[in-house]
Amino acid sequence: MKKYIYILSFFAFIQTINAQEKIMNFSLQEAIDFALENSYNTRAAKNDINSAKEKVWETTTIGLPQINGKVDYQNFLKQPVSLLPAAAFDNTTSTVNTVEDYFDLMPNREPTPPEGFIPVVFGTKQNVNATVTLTQLLFDGSYLVGLQASKTFLKISKQAEEKTELITREAVINAYGNVLVTEKSISILEGNIKILQKNFNDAKKIYENGLNEEEDVEQLEITLGNLKNQLNSVIRMKEIAYQMLNLSMGNPIDTKLTLTDSLDGLAEDNISLALINTEFNYNNHIDFKISENDRETKRLMMKLEQSKALPSLSAFVNYGTQAFSDSFSFFDSNQQWFQSSLFGVSLNVPIFSSLGRTSKTAQAKIALETADLRLEETKQKLSLQAQKAKNDYQLSIQNYETNKKNVGLAERIEKKQRIKFFEGISSSFDLLQAQNQLYTQQQNYIQSMLDVIAKKAALENALNLPIK
Repeated sequence: MKKYIYILSFFAFIQTINAQEKIMNFSLQEAIDFALENSYNTRAAKNDINSAKEKVWETTTIGLPQINGKVDYQNFLKQPVSLLPAAAFDNTTSTVNTVEDYFDLMPNREPTPPEGFIPVVFGTKQNVNATVTLTQLLFDGSYLVGLQASKTFLKISKQAEEKTELITREAVINAYGNVLVTEKSISILEGNIKILQKNFNDAKKIYENGLNEEEDVEQLEITLGNLKNQLNSVIRMKEIAYQMLNLSMGNPIDTKLTLTDSLDGLAEDNISLALINTEFNYNNHIDFKISENDRETKRLMMKLEQSKALPSLSAFVNYGTQAFSDSFSFFDSNQQWFQSSLFGVSLNVPIFSSLGRTSKTAQAKIALETADLRLEETKQKLSLQAQKAKNDYQLSIQNYETNKKNVGLAERIEKKQRIKFFEGISSSFDLLQAQNQLYTQQQNYIQSMLDVIAKKAALENALNLPIK
């Protein structure tokens, strides 16, 4: 029996490991689509929309009929006593303190006005009161404005979701690109180290044969050590880059990913000169729409303050039943119940607030004027942002093309200097310069590819281009 348990446990363990090691494959577009459904920000934005919808309904119900029920049960542990003047019952010269005293003295006294009070208990010891009340708001200016404001709030939430999607797209593109940059850097560094290691080994053999200087070998050893340190640093950065991509997509940060797009391919695919000529229309930009809704919110706040000077009207109808008893007999069939019903209308008219309402309305008007200024500022900022994004994108394309050409030239120069060095024509210093120039151009080329991808994403956001 234990044998079977061990076998089952082993297979369960293997399945768990396989599940944990499951690798997810993503192209850039697939990563964007995945993030738009699963990222933390987009899920939070969807929750905000659902909350806003509930808020609209909550506000709407204020103007709909409201029904409330209420049941009161009372049991007097000690019933309250009321004092009634004794003169109200009969004339007697004696002081009467209790009802019993009064009736004891009646046959033996002359009809003279009595003094003092008679303690009397009214009502029963227990009672139950059940009521149902229907209320209906007939008119309230604040309610009408609040209903409009709740719908505007829903619109703002939907626009916030659209803005979140644009930000998420750009974040995923940058994170995806950073992973590809680290992968590309590792590949280039490993290639450089392989070549340099061979050069170092060859130079060391030549030195051992007395055909070159020890300094030449040491110079190559220094360069080789620096490259290995760079490789170790990039390898550590690679893990962080993958975790950042997972975070932007809404994955657990340790999820295993395989990226199916290459940095070179994405750089070429993201070159679009036609995008630079795209006309910018701020009216369609999400940031402008959000500013417009902010302005609308301020306008509604001003209307709300103005509406507070209007009267409000509401009506209600009430139905109730009561029962009284000295013991708990309310569920007995012979218990007597007494019904009651009431209808009423309530009119509330604001008359004078010592100019408090006027002051609040003035503040709301000032806030609306400020919103108008911010709306105009947003127009100018968005236009400037779009122009800057176009310039940055165009410059990134030019840098990419230049660096692509330069890296080819640097490779040829380094190769020639290497040949000259081993033929004894040039010094180790010349080779070092050629190598450093090559490594710099390689890093510039990698960065220029990432810039093309990132700047295009920034331009698409600046132009508010829809997500495909």
